Amino acid sequence: MTAESISGSELPTLPPTSWAVLGMLSYEEEISGYDLKKWCDWSLRYFYWSPSYSQIYSELKKLEQHGYATSRVQRDEGVRGRRLYKITETGRAAVIAWTNETPVDPPVLKHHVMLRIAYGHLSSPDRLKEILREHIAYVDKLERRAAIDAGAAKSEPGWAYSQIVLQWSERYYAAERELAQQLIDDIDAADAVLQQARRGDEAGYPKPVPGHWRDVERWVQAEEAESDGASDSSSS
Repeated sequence: MTAESISGSELPTLPPTSWAVLGMLSYEEEISGYDLKKWCDWSLRYFYWSPSYSQIYSELKKLEQHGYATSRVQRDEGVRGRRLYKITETGRAAVIAWTNETPVDPPVLKHHVMLRIAYGHLSSPDRLKEILREHIAYVDKLERRAAIDAGAAKSEPGWAYSQIVLQWSERYYAAERELAQQLIDDIDAADAVLQQARRGDEAGYPKPVPGHWRDVERWVQAEEAESDGASDSSSS
């Protein structure tokens, strides 16, 4: 398969991490897996995630097996050799096809803080607020670092698109902080509802009505069907 003949339908089934690593190699720099990891920490972690060293090296091996990258060992006198990786012409064509032709997966939100809040009936308002304040401190740190990295990225024209994504990341974490702060204010209201439901409950816990979730599910399905129908009518 030549570099010119690659289309999205011909691409191998690779995990998104492989394409993320190949995309970083597309800047045409010969680089070690160690430095790729540092680069991910500087950029990808704000909007995707930061893979471990083992993940980086595993993906690089996959890319070599598909002919999308090559590697060589650089040996300096008296220094242990390090393996450097570089994208191939076929690899560049493949990542271009992936970027432009393959379906874009919807974002997957796994918010561990929200998972704790969702089961807040097993905790206390004070503990939940503590968790959220810790989260806000973490978000503040990422917002500041994203702003610094976005400013640094301006020094390299080839990173223009990475730079605007870092700016987006800065705004994202600012919005995340506001949402978390609002949630702190909402906790007392939620606890008041819970306490009201607890009154007169011998177990001291407002157990949901058995099977009530099925009624809620039917109501939600009806609402969604009506909404989808209205959307189809307005677009036709």
